[in-house]
Formats: sequence, structure tokens, C-alpha cells
Amino acid sequence: MLSMLNSRPSYWLNITVRLFTVFFIATLTFICGALATETSIKRIGPPLEHPWGLTSLNSEQVLVTTRPGTLYLINTSTQTSKKITNTPDVVEYRQGGLLDVTSHEIDGKTIIFLCYSKPVSSSKISTAIYRGTLVDDRLLDGTDIFVSNKSSTSGVHFGCRLAIKDNTLYASIGDRGARNNAQDPKNHSGTIIYLNLDPASKSNFRKKNWLEEIYSIGHRNPQGLVFNDKTGELWSHEHGPRGGDEINIISYGKNYGWPTVSYGKEYIGGDIGLNYSPKGFTDPVWKWTPSIAPSGMAFYYGKMFPELRGKLLIGSLKFMRLFVISMGKKGYPNSETSIFKNVFGRIRDIEVLDDGSILILNDEQDGGLFRISRLE
Repeated sequence: MLSMLNSRPSYWLNITVRLFTVFFIATLTFICGALATETSIKRIGPPLEHPWGLTSLNSEQVLVTTRPGTLYLINTSTQTSKKITNTPDVVEYRQGGLLDVTSHEIDGKTIIFLCYSKPVSSSKISTAIYRGTLVDDRLLDGTDIFVSNKSSTSGVHFGCRLAIKDNTLYASIGDRGARNNAQDPKNHSGTIIYLNLDPASKSNFRKKNWLEEIYSIGHRNPQGLVFNDKTGELWSHEHGPRGGDEINIISYGKNYGWPTVSYGKEYIGGDIGLNYSPKGFTDPVWKWTPSIAPSGMAFYYGKMFPELRGKLLIGSLKFMRLFVISMGKKGYPNSETSIFKNVFGRIRDIEVLDDGSILILNDEQDGGLFRISRLE
């Protein structure tokens, strides 16, 4: 299923922008079929240096990471923020730093999980996951619950998206620029892992010759990971090389191909692998050529924007817009369009709040958190 950028329809946008000293407000109208919704965009909280990960704690509070290593607690109603202390020491190097964040209630406590690039020697970095209990403005009892067994001097392809379901934490681990790692189920690079958060339950089922925590293999650099609340499926997207970005539905024990199968090309030209998935490999349900550089994803089931309901929202770093993926009768992508072109810059992460409004992080030196809502 190959979609080309120049064949995509776009929503019509009529944008009026007013710049304030505290935050940015835009009023716009977008048309989706027969529906038109007047929409406001507000910048919430302080300027953020390369924000990366976003998760909501409740209807008013969200946590935001910045790649240099700061974790913020931001109130979306009062627009106040504070820094959370006792976070792990990170290495901010190229694509590495403090990356994704998610939370989970365990025994009445708010447990925070951070995915980050961890220094393991004077020159090598590993992808790691840190766990701590949020109390006021600090993390207590912080500890690493996962450190990749493939450290590297490379500063690329950390993956580092997190998702939680049924007391299990799932995390995407990039190939760190060493593509053949992704076909070896005895190392963590190029995989999606899963970690049991309930010590009283049974350990993970282990596939023969696979590490216990590996859920799937054959991934390059997945920067989207989310459960579809309607189907229970785990969805992921990942960066291809020159073309070949993918959306995959992740199942245990599957091999998603990289680099044996790739729909992209070498940066210098030429094929990387097969352009089809033979027996033993799982094909993506959607792919992009040219690459859009996807980052962040969220299924929209809110009531605020009915024209988006049931669709998948994906940020684009390269084309600086929000892609809207529609589903066919079987629940797989069948078409796409894009909105908010050049409104936010490089979209890094997306979150849908309980009221149906949409939060956007833009990965810029002077980045920030933005809220898209219906104009009252």
C-alpha cells in the first residue's frame, strides 16, 4: 500500500495568527468533507528546548520531556509548570537524550517511566528505561528497570516510545544505526520489548532463542507506539531510510523485516533488502515514499472533533504537519490526508485529552506544548 505525497488531498486551512508575549494563539477553520470546525491553538506553559515525549496524568496535568534532560509537569488549565527532580542522568548526543515518558497507577501510586540514552562508559550509550514514583515535584525510589545489552558510540536510532496495557510496559528500541542487530533476537537493538510490571504475575512467555523481554524484531527506528483502544492492538510506526517509513500492527514473536525487507533505498542509492515480505516476515499495513519522518501517534476517539473520530493521527518531522490516517472496513489504513502544514514546525508527539482536545509537541530549539481545541 504505497502512498505518494503529491497525491494526498489536504484540508483547506484559513489561518489567522495573533502573537502574544505569553503564548501563541491561532484561530483557524478546517474543512473535512461536509464538516467545518472553527479551532483554536494555544501554546501552554514555557518555551521548551527540543521537547520529545508527552503523557497526560489527568484531565489537567501532563508530563513533558525535553531532549537535554528536563522533565516538566504542566497544568493545561492554569498553564503553570514546574520541573520534576530526581530524573536520571542522560547523554544528550545527536538524537539521544531524555526521550519518552508514560505513567501508570500501581497500588495507589503514580509511577513514571522514562526512556532515555544512558551513559554506560566514557564513550558508549545504551537505551534505558527508568522508573520512579511521582510525589509532588520529584521522583522517588528511582531505578533503571531496563538497560539495552547493545551499547554503542552511535547517536542515532534510539526508538524509545513507551506504551502500557494490562500491567505490561512496551518499548520500542531502535537499531542504533547497526542494521543487522534488528535480525538478532538475542540483543535488544531493533526490537520492541515488553516488561511485566506486576511481580506477582507470571513472567513473559519466551520464544525459543529469543530473549525473554523481546516482543518483536526487525525494526529500524520506531518512534510511534500506541494501543488502539477499540481493538486492543498494538500499533507502531518507524522511520525507513530513504523512503519506506512504515505503520505496523505488532504481534508477539513476529519479524517485521528490517533490514532483510525494506521498502526504502540506501541514502546513496540502491536496494537495501527485498521489497516484499516472504514467509516468516510480516508486512506493514501502510508505508510512505517519500519518507515523512513520522513521530508520535494517537488514535482519535474524542467527541470534540467528530470529523477525526476513528482516525489515526501521526506527526511529521520532515513535512511539519499532522497526518490523518483513515481506516477501511477491516480496520486497516486505506487513505490519508494532512492538516496544520507549517503551523507547528517539526511535530514530535501527540496526545488526545479526555475532553477530545489534542496536544502537540514541536521539536524545535524554542519548542513548546500546544493545545488544539474547538473555538467556543
